[in-house]
Amino acid sequence: MKSKYLKGLLAAALLGGAVSSYAGPGLADGAAKFIGNITQSNSVGSDFTALWNQATAENGCKWGSVEGTRGRYNWGACDAAYNWAKQNGGHFKFHALVWGSQYPNWLNGLSTDETKKAITAWFDAVKEHYPDLEMIDVVNEAIRTGNNSYHSPYGKNNNIIPALGGDNGGNYQFVTTAFKMARERWPKAILIYNDYNTVQWNKDQGIQLIQTIKKNGAPVDAYGLQAHDMMSQGGGQGGTGGGGVCLNINTLKSVLKEIWDKTQTPMFISEYDIATTDDNIQKQCYSEQISHFMENEHIAGITIWGYIYGRTWLDCNGTASGCSGIVKNGQDRAALKWMREYLKSNKGVNTTGLNTGVLTPVDPVPQEPFKGEALAVPGKIEVEDFDKPGQGKNEDGTSNESYGDDSENHGDSDYRKDTGADLYKKATGVALGYNTTGDWYEYTINIAEAGDYTAIASVATEGTGAFTLSLDGKSLAEFEVTGTSYDDFSDVKKKVTLPAGKHVLRLDVTQQYFDIDYINFVKGEVADNPGGNDNPGGGDEPGPGVGIKTSVQYQAPRIGSYDVFDANGVRLGRMNAYSMSEAAQILKSSNDVKNNGIYMLRSVQSGAVKSVRISR
Repeated sequence: MKSKYLKGLLAAALLGGAVSSYAGPGLADGAAKFIGNITQSNSVGSDFTALWNQATAENGCKWGSVEGTRGRYNWGACDAAYNWAKQNGGHFKFHALVWGSQYPNWLNGLSTDETKKAITAWFDAVKEHYPDLEMIDVVNEAIRTGNNSYHSPYGKNNNIIPALGGDNGGNYQFVTTAFKMARERWPKAILIYNDYNTVQWNKDQGIQLIQTIKKNGAPVDAYGLQAHDMMSQGGGQGGTGGGGVCLNINTLKSVLKEIWDKTQTPMFISEYDIATTDDNIQKQCYSEQISHFMENEHIAGITIWGYIYGRTWLDCNGTASGCSGIVKNGQDRAALKWMREYLKSNKGVNTTGLNTGVLTPVDPVPQEPFKGEALAVPGKIEVEDFDKPGQGKNEDGTSNESYGDDSENHGDSDYRKDTGADLYKKATGVALGYNTTGDWYEYTINIAEAGDYTAIASVATEGTGAFTLSLDGKSLAEFEVTGTSYDDFSDVKKKVTLPAGKHVLRLDVTQQYFDIDYINFVKGEVADNPGGNDNPGGGDEPGPGVGIKTSVQYQAPRIGSYDVFDANGVRLGRMNAYSMSEAAQILKSSNDVKNNGIYMLRSVQSGAVKSVRISR
């Protein structure tokens, strides 16, 4: 994958237009990205404008702070940050629309329907008061693992999750819904998912959440990494009061690279702080970490979470209150002195395409055939040989990406494992599996001769699936896949008409799940001829106008594992069976299931799902 590139915004930046930078506030004025801070009351400090060019209200915009009484809104503290940005040419981020920890107490105990009405009214009220928001933390801290305020047993007495569509099996549908609601109201805003220190602790879970909501269709524009207390061995809340050390910079670089590689989503360092009473340690952390954040092309902005010593949320040893501050008794601590000097000559890099500073040009690089040459048609297209991705976008706005997958590798093959594509070892070679709705792959092909062809796909599934083929963006054919086993491959075929020359073939998954081994393009129409000699002339490829010989391999049935979930997405256990159908029968007859209702089976091996109704 590669950096995003928005031609229109970049052109304006290069021409010195209004997009290039904001003039005036902060040490990072004219830099590639903003460096901002929080406001903490109904007013903004006198030194704020000299230091920062972005503002986030620490608590003033949260639902619980604004709508303490249903239908009555107190915008004062939120207005302070918003108005500062408007009056001083700075950036403003709204924090946050949905958060399971800070919402009005009156929401507790409301029915699901009433909760949905309340959430909708809250979104509408924010839209009416701030119709032109630039950046929004749409959902805050929704990762299912850990001390999560949305989920039982840690969740409070609210119905936020079901009101927004649920979270069946960890699909984060409620997060997706919130983003879609936000996009309807703010079509031009940068919509952000924000979570607690996913740089140090819940990295994998955060990546999985971003991948999931993007696959669900959530219009998420950026990933906010809160980056609280970027230290180890203490130094933070309840820490050693200066005995900690900075998080290893090479570890930090590796983590941020992994997050980008697996999500392809611009990042914000959204709530940064270093809590220590030791000026030298704090300076070291700032100099190592802030400089990397500035030079990391995929980071769009940095928000430090408080700057006045004694007025930040982190303590050291429970005695040095607010020790993450970098202004103490009106004087710069060493970290702020360093940052002043650094920003005089270092403007950073930003290729995200987000309007948060001076954008860095990115030259587009086209995708290219995986093996260096276009795949020949007629001939067999091995689906694992999709094109290598390029970089950026072309002048016509088309992307140089060559595939779209969740970037989490579910397969067992080492072939192209760096891509995240779900490639499996099969008897016939490598097959592309775990095909989820929305996945897509592109192939540069060279068609020797224009005319009618038969596209024959070798597929396997334990249920149903579907995919489409298109050529240069024009539809070719739709394929339906049915079967009873992921180990039994069979052929599905469609007649297609192809032009001569080089073109880009695209495979789009329209119904999950299935495995696919290859797509064979044969000149002419191929008739069914079960059991016949499909290629009397010899060779590996069938000739035009003849049937296709299907190679059938008889194997002993293999047992698989299946997870069982209830209607709320709670995992109840795991069972073994030879097929999904057998697993469903076992579930229906099991005495371990006490309650009637709908349950879900999910294959551990393939990810295929099946709903089962229990009625006794």
